[in-house]
Amino acid sequence: MKTRSAVAIRHVAFEDLGSFAPVLDAAGYAVGYLEAADGLPLPASAEDADLLVILGGPIGAYEDDAYPFLMDELRLVERRLASGRPLLGICLGAQLIARAMGASVYPGPVKEIGWSPVRLTAAGASSCLRHLGAGAPVLHWHGDTFDLPQGATRLASSEHYENQAFSCGETLLALQFHLEVEPPRLERWFVGHAAEIAATAGIDVPGLRRDSRIHGPSLAAAAAKVLAEWLGRGQA
Repeated sequence: MKTRSAVAIRHVAFEDLGSFAPVLDAAGYAVGYLEAADGLPLPASAEDADLLVILGGPIGAYEDDAYPFLMDELRLVERRLASGRPLLGICLGAQLIARAMGASVYPGPVKEIGWSPVRLTAAGASSCLRHLGAGAPVLHWHGDTFDLPQGATRLASSEHYENQAFSCGETLLALQFHLEVEPPRLERWFVGHAAEIAATAGIDVPGLRRDSRIHGPSLAAAAAKVLAEWLGRGQA
């Protein structure tokens, strides 16, 4: 019997909870999805969930003129932050959390797509991200970045982006990179992001597929440990 609820707000169908889903299941969470673009306001289940997850997507956290539903998400994140209840953001989700905390979100200097390592800060090395180890590649898929929000703790950086992960207390974790990906299901990403891949110099599907086969299994194993530890800390 599931004793906790988790709601994930999804922006595109193929960017879902991935390898995080079985971890949540094992931890006793009943998981439901809300499709951000399907119509708002967001229902009470998003407000009341024991865990709220904001997933990734191929739009900017600052593009609310084009995508008005982003403002509803921002208001939801603001209320969630005020409540102190567990909140996890991935890629666009992390950017929306940063914006809700008053930080600027903006286009970065380069597209960061593919497998490359993040460097953990001292705080990151003592956080749940320690399970990633030193120099292990993770999957990046973004062109935007954000300033570190006031009161947040930087956990990781990469070659091109200083702010790759941050936390605020034990109940907030924001990840610019993708820990949740499952290698066999990345074919959906390659199709869904075909135009972006084609427009990014130095990136192609065969290379992404090869690197995913090499690095994906070890990332999935580490990601399960990261999430399980974070859930244990945030729900204790």
